[in-house]
Amino acid sequence: MLRTDFLRLAARATAALALALPFAGVAHAADKIKFGVFPSSAALPFYIAQNRGWFKEAGLEVEEVPMTSHPLTVQALVSASIDGAANLVTLEGANMESRRPGTLKYISLNGQNSQHVIEQFVVKASSPAKSLKDFRNGFKLFSAPGPANIGAARAVLKKVGLVEGKDFTIQEQQIGVHVGALQSGNFDGGYTLEPSATIMVAQGVGRRVETGVIATYLLGRKEASAFAAGAVLSDKFIAERPEVAKRFAAVWARGVKAAQTDTSTRGYLIQGMKVPPELAATVPLPRIVMTGDLSPADVADFQKFLDIGTELGVIKDKIDGKAVVKAL
Repeated sequence: MLRTDFLRLAARATAALALALPFAGVAHAADKIKFGVFPSSAALPFYIAQNRGWFKEAGLEVEEVPMTSHPLTVQALVSASIDGAANLVTLEGANMESRRPGTLKYISLNGQNSQHVIEQFVVKASSPAKSLKDFRNGFKLFSAPGPANIGAARAVLKKVGLVEGKDFTIQEQQIGVHVGALQSGNFDGGYTLEPSATIMVAQGVGRRVETGVIATYLLGRKEASAFAAGAVLSDKFIAERPEVAKRFAAVWARGVKAAQTDTSTRGYLIQGMKVPPELAATVPLPRIVMTGDLSPADVADFQKFLDIGTELGVIKDKIDGKAVVKAL
């Protein structure tokens, strides 16, 4: 080969490589997602996918953003500070969607009742209270934060015949202080979530009075699924990065399946939710359902819960449950 021909080919190869390198970098870069996580055991699918490297396998770099309340989660979604969230209360998500359509969509819902436990009323271990009807004589209660949680707690207590201000008082407290709230003696009991309840019971600080109260008292069927929270993605994220959103939803579904079929996954609550190692296996989980797998009965339960939220004033206007879910 003549030297000039060799140099010409080498120059062409170098130019081609120079053009290819930037695109190669883009092709292999992980797609970044900011994901809000509220301290509830329903966040387990996130920790499974993160710790087992499933997000990474799908070309996703998912950053956990701690959330201390559901209103803050909604604000973060609206401002695009996060792209989605592991466990946003459905009444507050639906309220935002009724006020500002096209804000968010649930890709999975957490069904709660006395079999699949998240929400519950507890009392301090020494309390003589045996049922919700015993919350009388100025009983001081705390509640999980946010309008939906405290609204549900108030509605349940009203259903059993109690009068706020006369029989009991209730105020919001961050989940992280619920154990201390009972220990301090400043409260007689409260409306809390898992894994907080399991921890306080194991430490001898608190005692469960009744679980699955939304299904029993508000939906009217102990076996109903109270879809009180779920995983969401912002509509902006779905619209602007549909392929990334689809990949995320596929990994999330994989995490949901593992959470409900593999008991060893509870171990991820130790680091993620600061659950003591000896308690991880005993923390109850909700019945997490991908929105594409909801049965007609599930759809009916979800709609009834949203309608109750409208009656309570947590949701501004009546909204169709189908408008706030999306199967990806």
